[in-house]
Amino acid sequence: MVEIGYALSSEEHPAPDLVRYARDAEESGFTYASISDHFHPWTDRQGESSFVWSVLGGIAQATTSLAVGTGVTCPIARYSPPIVAQAAATLATMMPGRFFLGVGTGEALNEHITGQPWPPHSVRSSMLEEAVELIRALWHGEMVCERGTYFTVENARVYSLPEEPPQIIVAAGGSTMAELAARIGDGLINFAPDRSIVDAYREAGGTGPTYVQYNVCWAEDEQRARKTALDICPTVALEGELGQFLPYPAHFEAATAKLTEDDIAEVIVCGPDPERHCEGLQKCIDAGFDHIHVDQVGPDQEGFFAFYQSEVLPQFS
Repeated sequence: MVEIGYALSSEEHPAPDLVRYARDAEESGFTYASISDHFHPWTDRQGESSFVWSVLGGIAQATTSLAVGTGVTCPIARYSPPIVAQAAATLATMMPGRFFLGVGTGEALNEHITGQPWPPHSVRSSMLEEAVELIRALWHGEMVCERGTYFTVENARVYSLPEEPPQIIVAAGGSTMAELAARIGDGLINFAPDRSIVDAYREAGGTGPTYVQYNVCWAEDEQRARKTALDICPTVALEGELGQFLPYPAHFEAATAKLTEDDIAEVIVCGPDPERHCEGLQKCIDAGFDHIHVDQVGPDQEGFFAFYQSEVLPQFS
């Protein structure tokens, strides 16, 4: 059974709108939502960057059935593992059975702000593994005192705990991280429909859900959609690991300055053709993902909800 979800972009929309869109997603037939956890937007043009844990508290009160998770939180720099453990546990008490914690190794864009060095990915993945171990230990509700390779936790106990801990879904963009997700996580999340990632996760023993983000820009006119997608979300077309190391929105603007509407249309489905939107979802399914959250780029979220409710979601029910 494939779950179709909705991506809440903290970089594009102010906090009150994010809460409202979560409620609209639930009412439109989406079964879950993934919300980005950023300190900065990718570009100044996006223009927003609300504190995700405050927004999640509002979503908990505005929805009744929608599952929601972070996509994703980096618990190794800007946040320490005990703070993430406490925040996630609190959300899980407010949304019993409806909250999942997505974690990853992060981007310099958000994590450099504390002045810590930004280590290579191999080190960050080891830090993530240690952080997840600490988070799970704290969710047992006992006093934790650990001096690990990367983190020290001094006599910490999380008192407000849900009956069942939330799932930890690990971000993976390559086979090494897919194997780590299988070892330490309850599921996997990726930002492109890459079959090899799912295969690596399954071959490493991963049995949990697999999440992927699917980028679209619905509009009544395809040319307008292409222009909107390029203006607001050109970073989706960046390739490789560059996005993990650029520290400022201005750097992302420079890196994407020469992209064209044709470039962006290669990675974002643009326009009002329901067949193309369905084909994109089916591509994600064929790649082995069983949870697909749709990211509607741009301000017209209401039109997108109406379109998906009538034209797209019924094809996958």
